Amino acid sequence: MSTDAVAITGFLALFALMLLRVPVGMAMGLVGVSGFAYLNGGAPALKLVGQTSMRTVTDYTFGVIPMFLLMGAFVTNSGMSRELFRAANTFVGHLRGGLGIATVAACGGFAAICGSSVATAATFSTVAYPEMRRFGYPQSFATGVIAAGGTLGAMLPPSTVLAVYGIITEQDIGKLFIAGIVPGLLAISMYMATIAIIGWIRPKFLPTGPRSTWPERISGLKDIWAPLLLFVFVIGGLYGLPFLPRFTPTEAGGVGASGAFLIGVLSGRLDKAGILSSLLQATRTAAAVFTVLIGALLFGYFLTVTQTPQKVTEFLTALGLGRYGVLALIMLMYLVLGCLMDAMAMIILTIPIIFPVITHLGFDPVWFGVIIVMTVELGLIHPPVGMNVFVIKSVIKDVSFATIFKGVIPFILTDLIRLVILIAFPVIALWLPSQMQ
Repeated sequence: MSTDAVAITGFLALFALMLLRVPVGMAMGLVGVSGFAYLNGGAPALKLVGQTSMRTVTDYTFGVIPMFLLMGAFVTNSGMSRELFRAANTFVGHLRGGLGIATVAACGGFAAICGSSVATAATFSTVAYPEMRRFGYPQSFATGVIAAGGTLGAMLPPSTVLAVYGIITEQDIGKLFIAGIVPGLLAISMYMATIAIIGWIRPKFLPTGPRSTWPERISGLKDIWAPLLLFVFVIGGLYGLPFLPRFTPTEAGGVGASGAFLIGVLSGRLDKAGILSSLLQATRTAAAVFTVLIGALLFGYFLTVTQTPQKVTEFLTALGLGRYGVLALIMLMYLVLGCLMDAMAMIILTIPIIFPVITHLGFDPVWFGVIIVMTVELGLIHPPVGMNVFVIKSVIKDVSFATIFKGVIPFILTDLIRLVILIAFPVIALWLPSQMQ
């Protein structure tokens, strides 16, 4: 059997295993090892399994993943989300759709210290949804805002998805984190503008809330010192601000996890049960991520020996579509895959194949990382599978999937517009990284 036939068979076997609900990491590892063994013999393939597994779990660079996951778990269990939502609500809650705007602002702040889209969506399903319903917001709008706001965890640093992209493509994770800041702020601004436009077009659809006094607003700001301090310290260290020591991404993860732990304990919000729950939550998530990573690396060796990335590059560049035509084709592929599989698995499975195409076409790898994460964000909320939608449904039992998807439609349109803006103006993502020494 030719290498092309082996590669095609491998992909068919991979998708068949995924349809049979075999975990993605296990499926990639099984296909990768089997294909490698068929082409190079069983002994080298088995040796590859041991070496890859050991190197992955002991690599210092990969330590960034469990550290930021632990930081996110401590932050989630410390209840910082409530203070962020309360503070944002005192400033904008009186506007039409103000609770929705406050939810987006709080999601952005929480995402900036959590790094997980799923955790952000789950947290604000319990924090913001009851408040919006209490003031008479429609179910579709309330859940749609939370689903969209949750996606900010994939873009704003520290983003686990960006970290994994950096590891796979051997890009500077610090630069990727910094590159996500301005696009993340753009996402927050455009979501807020979307809510304002909905309120303007349909004034009876969104209610207004009571206006807070200035003493109440100042009191609310005092409560957000902890997440603000944590974000400034971690991201400031990555960026190399003059008053902070310079951190590597892995060190920043360790500092962030330690800081979140200390803030939670000293403020009395993190008890023994919360600490144990955080450790267990972070360990489970890290184990799942590392399983997928190891499987992807094994599958990557199979792709290398079959020369699949090079052949895909030759095929796409020979289509005569031009740089941006090929990019549009790749984005369309990601939108389709977003209906079928988890965001992290999608990144890990496809980047080893797509990245050589992008570099061959001359696109900036850091900019492409931001574009990919934005597309993954869209996959988290668009039908029929949107992961954030399923998370919200699991927390809010009395709402239907159709209602949530109806609520996210305006934000899907906003995401598509934002994607076009980032493609047309790469400087939005690349300006801050260009300032790094």
